[in-house]
Amino acid sequence: MSTDARLTLITRPGCHLCEDAKVALDRVVAVTGDRWIEKDVTGDIELEREYGDRLPVVLLDGKEHGYWRVEEERLLRDLTTPQL
Repeated sequence: MSTDARLTLITRPGCHLCEDAKVALDRVVAVTGDRWIEKDVTGDIELEREYGDRLPVVLLDGKEHGYWRVEEERLLRDLTTPQL
């Protein structure tokens, strides 16, 4: 298990899709042993500008992997495929 989170979930309070994404990420990391962190756009102008209309957003290794829904199979594949 890595000590650094490879996954970041960009969210905001009251977002029902964000709650669904948290559950999906928990399922994914239960398989991979990775961990994820959450960043709330509330009060962060840069995050709000970048992601405000597309929440939730999943970042993998700091790069956007998807938004609105977690594509669990794709994310599992991308987390477990060795990087070249």
